[in-house]
Amino acid sequence: MPLLRLDDLPGHLAQSAKAGRLAPLYVVASGEPLLQIEAVDAIRAAARRCGYSEREVTTVGPRFDWSGFTNASSSLSLFADRKLVELRIPSGKPGKDGGQVLQAFAAGLRDDDDSLLTVITLPRADREMRDTKWFGALLNAGRVLQIEPVERPALPQWIAQRLAGQGQTTTPEALQFIADRVEGNLLAAHQEILKLGLLHPEGRLDTEAVKDAVLNVARYDVFKLSEALLGADAPRYARMLAGLEGEGAALPLVLWAVAEDLRTLWRLRTAMDAGRPVGVAMKELRIWGVREKLLPKAVARLDKATIGDAVRKCAALDKIAKGLPQVAAEEGLTGDVWADLLALGLGLMNTGGAKAGGGTGAGVHGDGQPGRAGTGAPGSGSGSGSGGATTGRERPGADRGANAAAALAALRRPPGRPGR
Repeated sequence: MPLLRLDDLPGHLAQSAKAGRLAPLYVVASGEPLLQIEAVDAIRAAARRCGYSEREVTTVGPRFDWSGFTNASSSLSLFADRKLVELRIPSGKPGKDGGQVLQAFAAGLRDDDDSLLTVITLPRADREMRDTKWFGALLNAGRVLQIEPVERPALPQWIAQRLAGQGQTTTPEALQFIADRVEGNLLAAHQEILKLGLLHPEGRLDTEAVKDAVLNVARYDVFKLSEALLGADAPRYARMLAGLEGEGAALPLVLWAVAEDLRTLWRLRTAMDAGRPVGVAMKELRIWGVREKLLPKAVARLDKATIGDAVRKCAALDKIAKGLPQVAAEEGLTGDVWADLLALGLGLMNTGGAKAGGGTGAGVHGDGQPGRAGTGAPGSGSGSGSGGATTGRERPGADRGANAAAALAALRRPPGRPGR
């Protein structure tokens, strides 16, 4: 059956409930917990209207016994004519046995049997999941709802639609303010929208009313930082770095997350330089999801030497974070790791591929791999470049790091507190 879009779900359920019968199987795949919860709630509500009065919920975990699901999906209720069975697979990996059970289950579904309704929830269906036999069997047997994430540029409009649902509107500035505060966290945005509905009557809310009501609810995700870096979103990258620091995020984890995507970028650049088409190279490197959109743009503006140099600098910053401050002078860094990481990122966002900071060029290991952050080992092979080179009006690395430190200090200060 064709994929079901989230926007089409209300109409589909209303029409099905009016007819008194739903599809025998719904698969709801999403990486957005809020949207998945709301979609499943809507299916449950439609099921109740259609007479599915009994509900059985099963969650797949380690060493899961699939016979329980088989029994639940094959036996009728003793107390009701219709039963709703929910199967939750949080990992999206049912395993070999589970995959076989799901294929057999899908093969046994009959459109004319409305005694059982099954709802299966999965994380976002990436290419690896979509290529499995069990997912293909579910797709053929039921209605699959693939809920795409709300991209960050679309978040203000999403918030506006939610506000409109409770009879409220506000200014574009206020919408952007909420979006910046929740940093892509839809559950947090949902809570703030509900709070505005409780605090204010229907109608138009001015910007100050929204700012007074909305808390800084962002919980900065270390792995979202790389998205801002690869997407060359400088304001978001700077804001997230300050937020991660303020939340006490572990520096080694932050450095590892950034360096890991830079290493993937280096491998992609290497493959492309060897003549591999970008699509083929990404498939070989198992690059999926958001990174599938961001990495080609990043690799188009950065050369291999610049990427390798950035990875080596991450390794140097990792050493500084672990108590080796003398590395800062050797690499032309300020020693403020958060500020140096900001400078490094801003340098990579320069479309000319300018390096962030001084140094000795792109260090690589003897096997041609860039140095690794997280292990404290910079590249040990020979590097190319003259170190500390600048382009245009760009200042040397230490000056750029100092400028980044000043910018980060401004973000660190509480609102309304002037700098010294």
